[in-house]
Amino acid sequence: MAFASNSDHQHYEVAVRRSRIDGFGVFAAEGIPAAAKIGALTGETITVAEARRRAEGRQRLMLVEISASRAIDATRSSDPMRFTNHGCSPNARLQVEGGEIEFFALREISVGEELTVDYGSSHHEGRLACRCGSAACAGWL
Repeated sequence: MAFASNSDHQHYEVAVRRSRIDGFGVFAAEGIPAAAKIGALTGETITVAEARRRAEGRQRLMLVEISASRAIDATRSSDPMRFTNHGCSPNARLQVEGGEIEFFALREISVGEELTVDYGSSHHEGRLACRCGSAACAGWL
C-alpha cells in the first residue's frame, strides 16, 4: 500500500508492506532528511485504563499513551505511521506533545528503509521477544 505525502498527517511519502520485524511495516518511499517531521498518528482517544484493557492478550498493538490518563488507539486509523515497528537502534522517534503524536527522523533515511522507533516501556512489559535484528537488540519489548 502506498500513502500520498500530501495528506494532512503525512509529510513524506511512505509505503506499508510486509516487514521482516513483524507483520506490516512503514518504508520510506522517498529520502527523508535527518530531523525532518515524517508524519503524525491519529486515532480514537480513550482512557489509559481502556487502552490497557484492549492490550490484554494482544501481540500487535497500535496504542500510544499521550498522558497519564489518555491514550490513542490507532487500530482503525488511516495513517500509515500506525504500522511503525519497534527497533532497538531506531531511525526515527515519536514525540508526544499537546495530545499530538508525531514522528521525526533521527538520521537521514534512505528510500526503501523501514522506519522504526524505540517503543520504550510498552504494554508487553518485557514478555514479547524483539525481532528488530539490531546488533544492539535488547531481546524483549
